[in-house]
Amino acid sequence: MELFGFDIDVTKIIAILLKLILLVVAFAILIPVGKKLIGKSIEKASRAKKASPTRMKTLEKLLQNIFSYVMIFIFIVMFFSNLGVEIGPLLAGAGVVGLAVAFGAQGLVSDIVTGFFIILEQQLEIDDYVTTAGYDGVVEEIGLRTTKIRSFDGTLNYIPNRYIESVANHTRGNMQALVDIGISYGDNIDKAIAILDEVCASFKSDERFKEGPDAIGVQSIAYSEVVLRVLAQTENGLQWACERDLRKAIKQAFDENGITLPENQIFVKAEE
Repeated sequence: MELFGFDIDVTKIIAILLKLILLVVAFAILIPVGKKLIGKSIEKASRAKKASPTRMKTLEKLLQNIFSYVMIFIFIVMFFSNLGVEIGPLLAGAGVVGLAVAFGAQGLVSDIVTGFFIILEQQLEIDDYVTTAGYDGVVEEIGLRTTKIRSFDGTLNYIPNRYIESVANHTRGNMQALVDIGISYGDNIDKAIAILDEVCASFKSDERFKEGPDAIGVQSIAYSEVVLRVLAQTENGLQWACERDLRKAIKQAFDENGITLPENQIFVKAEE
């Protein structure tokens, strides 16, 4: 067949198109199947080694990402190979271009190196509550280039790994539940502390509390209140719920015993 003065082998073109279509279909099937197999393998390994679920979930996401990158690279090579493009010179040229780009992509290299050490040193794991790079939230994914942190308002933050210079991980070990509550100057401090002891005793059988709660005593003295403190150790992630329950119970106990919470007061010095 001749088109625009060129001889075209229609049979060859159709054969190439069929190969490309089969290639696309094959990779569209292989990538999800490969990711699923990785997930099942990680799940099986976690049961055998009794590893931390968050650690295994982190490794699963990482391996799936690496698998996707490798499959995309193979797809590109096979795609050009089916088009009749010489792969050897293409790869050599890509190596030279990649070397040139690397000098201008130091941030990308830094992201990958930092991401590797974050995973190796287990600084972060999926589902950890952390503070890093100016963000506060729960880790959803750790990649070789970026880390995803979900803030408590629902915002998903994509953080380049090179900006993760220091990490405050709030989910390693038991957490602290801390409740400060103020009483008026006219109230009896010993009576208020005794009431706090009773409230704390009512929570001793609560399995969320690993230690305490205990009434520590007077924490500070402000202009219009005396601040009393209650302290406890709780399971990871349960400290906020424990604090809310303690505040509610303390407020109800104070109301029943006539202990008043302070009101804002303004003191004006009279002129002589």
